Amino acid sequence: MSGFQIIALIFCICGIGAAIGAVVSNEWRVTSRASSVITATWVFQGLWMNCAGNALGSYHCRPHLTIFRVEGFLQACRALMIVAICLGFFGTVFAFVGMKCTRIGGSDQMKAKVAFLTGILFILSGISSLAGCSLYAHKTTVEFFDPTHVTAKYELGTALFIGWTGSVLCLVGGFIFCCTSSAQHVILRPGLSSKISYSQAKGITKLKMTRGTSEEYNAKTFV
Repeated sequence: MSGFQIIALIFCICGIGAAIGAVVSNEWRVTSRASSVITATWVFQGLWMNCAGNALGSYHCRPHLTIFRVEGFLQACRALMIVAICLGFFGTVFAFVGMKCTRIGGSDQMKAKVAFLTGILFILSGISSLAGCSLYAHKTTVEFFDPTHVTAKYELGTALFIGWTGSVLCLVGGFIFCCTSSAQHVILRPGLSSKISYSQAKGITKLKMTRGTSEEYNAKTFV
């Protein structure tokens, strides 16, 4: 079972790394204006800045100059991705406490609860990252197919696919953590029941022996 948890942790760490890579990337959407191969110009847009490059190797980026004048969907995507990274960070910390292969976290029952909480955090992180990337992709797709949109039309960038991949990894890892913690809890319960049953049986046997000794003593005294 600890092997599955290690695999889940690797998935989740890779997913959070992909989310971080997507956030810092400037290729959330991209367009090209090419009259010829030599004069081709590429324009990239990310969550934090806009960039432009050409076939000659020139590359220039300009950050968004203000926060409050940025479009609403862009602010929502920023918030969702930051929330996803924060949840993934706390999930990673709880993962080292709740995994069976570590020596911290207390009893096995407590570790099972922490592992389940870890799975929930990673699932929420994956959902948040998936929502942020999907919202940005939806906005880009709507503008691309809108005939009334006269400004530059963009296509989906590499960062979106990286973010989607990271969200899927976090979701898979989170579900594995939840399943392993549930299985561990089920395994612990029969053991606890057996221990209680053994204690009860031992107490009953001791009580019968005490009653038998008392009856023999009373019989001898009466004689």
